[in-house]
Amino acid sequence: MIYRLLCALALILVTAPQARAQSQEEIEQTMKRATRFMVEEASTNGGYVWSYLPDMSRRWGELEAKPSMIWVQPPGTATMGHLFLDAYHATGDEYYYQAAEKAAAALIRGQHRSGGWNYFIDFAGPASTRHWYETIGKNAWRMEEFQHYADNATFDDAGTSEAMQFLLRLYVEKLDPKYRPALDKAIQFVLESQYPIGGWPQRWPYDPEFPEYSRYITFNDDVAAENIKFLLMVHQTLGDTRVVEPVIRAMNSFLVTQLGAPQPGWALQYTLDLKPAGARTYEPNALTTSTTAANVRQLMNFYRMTGETKFLARIPEALDWLESVRLPEGQGSGDRHFPTFIEIGTNRPIYVHRRGSNVVNGEYYWDYNPEAPLGHYSAYRAIDVAALRREYEALRALPPEEAVRNSPLYATEATPLPRYFVVDLATGSDLNARGAAAPTDLVRTLNEDGWWPTPLRATSNPYRGDGPAEPAPGDFRSTHVGDATDTSPYTTDTPVIGISTATYIANMSRLIEALVSDR
Repeated sequence: MIYRLLCALALILVTAPQARAQSQEEIEQTMKRATRFMVEEASTNGGYVWSYLPDMSRRWGELEAKPSMIWVQPPGTATMGHLFLDAYHATGDEYYYQAAEKAAAALIRGQHRSGGWNYFIDFAGPASTRHWYETIGKNAWRMEEFQHYADNATFDDAGTSEAMQFLLRLYVEKLDPKYRPALDKAIQFVLESQYPIGGWPQRWPYDPEFPEYSRYITFNDDVAAENIKFLLMVHQTLGDTRVVEPVIRAMNSFLVTQLGAPQPGWALQYTLDLKPAGARTYEPNALTTSTTAANVRQLMNFYRMTGETKFLARIPEALDWLESVRLPEGQGSGDRHFPTFIEIGTNRPIYVHRRGSNVVNGEYYWDYNPEAPLGHYSAYRAIDVAALRREYEALRALPPEEAVRNSPLYATEATPLPRYFVVDLATGSDLNARGAAAPTDLVRTLNEDGWWPTPLRATSNPYRGDGPAEPAPGDFRSTHVGDATDTSPYTTDTPVIGISTATYIANMSRLIEALVSDR
């Protein structure tokens, strides 16, 4: 997923002792050299993808990208913009602010006319975009959201959310009016795409050529939670009271979509008449344990924002239900003891499988057999029900007036945004993402060209044409990729050394941490 936005006024940073061994001058020089490479060598019109070969002959976002493309989906162009603003706050160097402006210009240039964003931007134009979908996207077996071109924007994977947050942050930094039109379009996009019941679709406006699931009310990938967060940021920084009613409506949508006894959980998506619905073909119509746990956390957040006990009322039965579907000891995978999908009506765990070797001859299906589950979509989840229950009990004992003491919903004065946004790397779908080393190592390992050599564990087959109708020999049931025609990303045991945007972000964040903590 994405980078955690802290709603505090200051960032508390704890740095290992070896971080202080580096001089501020060395750290700032390293940061500047690494940033010059990314801005002046790696970027395309101010934007970025996820990884590059050193000679730039191949590059990837979640899938292989054309040289004319940048990625919006985190950790992409907006994440880089956030990082540049963090570096600007840490150093005062206008170079970083200018880099953030270039990232913003790229995003604005690729903003959909509706006000949101798609997963990527192709500066070569619509024909190039369609060609990508008809070749690389179409043949990515497990990447169903990329197999169809759609003339709309998406809330999936927080791409639109992070782009909106970055534009808001950049605007309030210096109140530069040139960013206000794109920001206003983004705000309007969130308001206009919201359903009367309070939820949001995965994509908007609806494109009838795209699968039906894209118009359903979506909780998957925190669509509703991310939109609520952004609207609250707008309220806090701009004093825009229009967003208050949509936020309240969105919070109430969590209540009306919770099923009744004996299965008081949530599904990934819902039809417009509030019936649970499936999404991609490996996301069947079922209740989802991870979504249920995430929505319980959100309900507790809503109590903190409103003081209304209705948001706590049905949490106990949701937690009891989660406990009831926990697998017996010895089942599951590692510390993951909750099946991802639970059949509606029976409470039986269901497991998704696939057969075939590519998008042409392959298919996904589900049954009750846990053997040979998908490798790219976990059949099990780790959920700390006891911790959720403790948090609930603490909130239940908290008087409403105490709960809302610092509520952003009722703020009457503008609240500054945090100075630092990129404080914790969430890998999301980027299979190359790794944590950062100590600052002493980061100064030493930046190469002469200005980038940190990173083993690119994530790769993909180059496009070779559409897959054959007959399955290729081999067992592809639990792999990330099928036969040689499948363009889905996968991890390799023989990675090449390349350039990783996520590595740059993680390392820069660590160096910023060292700078700020030494002051």
